[in-house]
Amino acid sequence: MTEAEQSLLQALVELEAAAKEMATAHPKPDLLPLFSRIEHLTRQLPRGTDPDLLHYLHKKSYEKARLFLQGRDAENAEGSCRQG
Repeated sequence: MTEAEQSLLQALVELEAAAKEMATAHPKPDLLPLFSRIEHLTRQLPRGTDPDLLHYLHKKSYEKARLFLQGRDAENAEGSCRQG
């Protein structure tokens, strides 16, 4: 895993944790900085990055991207997108 992918995975794990806390958190966490960080890290991925990972990130399928980076892509349910 590249350094960029490691940083991205960390941000995706943080997003998942923050999202799980939304129901009970007071005040609600501001997720916009996390989304911005994920988008910034996505733009920094090198050429040759796996097309499936890029697809998940560009479609904002962040749970699928996290599972992919954790080596758990087999757990991802097939979506309605048709990759060509």
